[in-house]
Amino acid sequence: MELLQVENLSFRYPKAEQNALEEIGFSVESGEFTLLCGPSGCGKTTLLRLLKKELAPVGEKSGQIIYQGAPQEALEDAGAIGFVQQNPESQIVTDKVWHELAFGLENMGVPTEVIRRRVGEMASFFGIQGWFRQKTDELSGGQKQLLNLASVMVMQPNLLILDEPTSQLDPIAAADFIATLQKINRELGLTILLAEHRLEEVFPIADRVLILEKGRILLDDDPRKIGPRLSELRPNHPMLHALPSAVRIWQGLNIAEPCPLTVREGRDFLERHFTSRAETLPTSEIPEAGETAVELKNVWFRYEKDLPDILRGVSLKVYRGEIFCVLGGNGVGKTTALNVIAGLDRAYRGKVLIGGKPIREYKGSALYRNNLALLPQNPQTVFVKDTVRADLSEILETMEIPKKERAARIQAVADRLGISDLLDRHPYDLSGGEQQKSALAKVLLSEPKILLLDEPTKGIDAFAKQNLREILRELKQDGITVILVTHDVEFAAEAADRCAFVFDGEILSADPPQKFFAENNFYTTAANRMARGLWKNAVTCEQVIACCRAAGGRQ
Repeated sequence: MELLQVENLSFRYPKAEQNALEEIGFSVESGEFTLLCGPSGCGKTTLLRLLKKELAPVGEKSGQIIYQGAPQEALEDAGAIGFVQQNPESQIVTDKVWHELAFGLENMGVPTEVIRRRVGEMASFFGIQGWFRQKTDELSGGQKQLLNLASVMVMQPNLLILDEPTSQLDPIAAADFIATLQKINRELGLTILLAEHRLEEVFPIADRVLILEKGRILLDDDPRKIGPRLSELRPNHPMLHALPSAVRIWQGLNIAEPCPLTVREGRDFLERHFTSRAETLPTSEIPEAGETAVELKNVWFRYEKDLPDILRGVSLKVYRGEIFCVLGGNGVGKTTALNVIAGLDRAYRGKVLIGGKPIREYKGSALYRNNLALLPQNPQTVFVKDTVRADLSEILETMEIPKKERAARIQAVADRLGISDLLDRHPYDLSGGEQQKSALAKVLLSEPKILLLDEPTKGIDAFAKQNLREILRELKQDGITVILVTHDVEFAAEAADRCAFVFDGEILSADPPQKFFAENNFYTTAANRMARGLWKNAVTCEQVIACCRAAGGRQ
C-alpha cells in the first residue's frame, strides 16, 4: 500500500534562477525503509521539508504530494509525519529530558495519564531511563539525537523523515542510531525516509535507494543494484566515492559476482578471491619533527569553577605543515581543545604555545591576523551578511585588502571550493554542506598559518571531501598547519599525517593513520575491518584494492 506519493514536484526558492527540484516523482510503500542520497545541494533537504508542510520552505511549488490517498494540504494531524533534523541542538525546546518527551503531546491536548504512559513506554524502548530526569544541555550529541527521535516517536507518526541525523555523531553513536532506526522499522513496521551522506551502515538496511542529482531523481532501485547501475550510467559520478566500502572495493576489482554491501559480505568476498597474503602493508612514516606550530603543555580546562574538568593534563605537539586529526566520542573534549588553541577558552593550568610564543602574549587581534583561523562546528556562526559574497568581502575588508583586488580573490576561492553559484544567495538558505564550504571559503581568505577545523566534512558529499583533502594537501605544501576535529574516520585515514584519540579529557595516542586505524576495532575504517587478517595495515579502499591486485588470487 502506498503511504506517500510525489508527482511532478518542482520547487524554486524566491529570486532563484533555477529550480531546486525538477519534476520529482516517486512513491513510498507503507513499512518501507527508503534512503535518499546525493551530492550536497542536490535538493535532499528541500524535498524532505516539502513533505512536512509545517516545515516547507517559501517559494514556488508545482506538482502534488499525496499522503494516504489525500492531498498533503488536507492533513490535519501534525504528528502523522515525524521529522528529525540534522542538528540535534535545533530541535530540543525544553530544559529536561522528560519534559521534551512530553512536549508535543501536551501541545496536542493529550490527557495527562496518556502522556505519562506513552512517555514511559518510549523512554523504555529507547533506553532513556538512566538519563530521564537530566537537563537536556547536559546530554551528549548522541543522546540529544536519540531524544529527538524518541520525542517524535512518542507522537506515533506513520511516516518518519530524517535529514542527515548522524552528521554530528561519532562513529559508534552513529552506528547505534542507525541500528535503532532499523529496529523501529522492523519491529514497529514504521515507514522511514532518510537522507544521509554517511552510507556505510544505512545502505545495507534500506529497502530502496533514491539518488538525487541537481534536483532530479537519477536512480531509484534496490541497494545492491545501485552501485552497478551508477557505474554503468555515470562511470565518473561523484556518488561512486560515497558508496559503502564493500561496494567500492568490489567495483575496483571488477569481479563478476553479486555486489557485496556489508563488512561481512566484503570480507567473505576478499577471502574467496584472494589467497596470497602479505603479512603487513608498509606503514607511512611519522612526520619528522620540525618547527613546532602548536604546543599544549599539561593543559587543564573547565567551564566553571565548580564543574568537572573537560581537559585533564593535555600535552600535544603539532608541527608546521602537518595535517593533524583529532578523533573521539561526543563530549570528550575535542572541540574544547580546539577552542583553547584558538584562544576562545583559557586554560587555568598549563601552557598553550602558538608558533613557540605563549598565547597570552598575543595582544589585540594579533593571534588572528594572518596567523590563526578557526572554522567552528556550526558554520552559521561565521556568517554576518545577507549574501555569501558580502561575507567573503567583509573578511577581506577586515584584512585591509584593496577593494580592486577583492572580487578576484573571492572568485578564486569560490572556484576552488565549487561555490561560485552560491555567492549571491543568503547563507541561511544554503544546505548544510553548502554552508560548510562557504564558511571554509571565508576562513581560507584570512590566509592563516594555522587552520583549525571543527567537523569540516559535516554535511558535505564524497566529491567535496576529495576536494577538501586536495586543498588541505596544497595548504600543507605551503607550510600551513591544519588541526581538524572529525568523526569521519575515512576522511582522517586519507588526509591526515597523524591521528590522535581523545578520551576522558586526555590525548591517548598520536600516530600515522595506518598504525592508528589498524590497531583500533571501532574507531577504524570499514575497509580495514574487511582487510584485517589479509593485510593488517590497509585502512582505505584504495589500499585494499592495491593489495588485492598485488597479491593476485583465484576467480
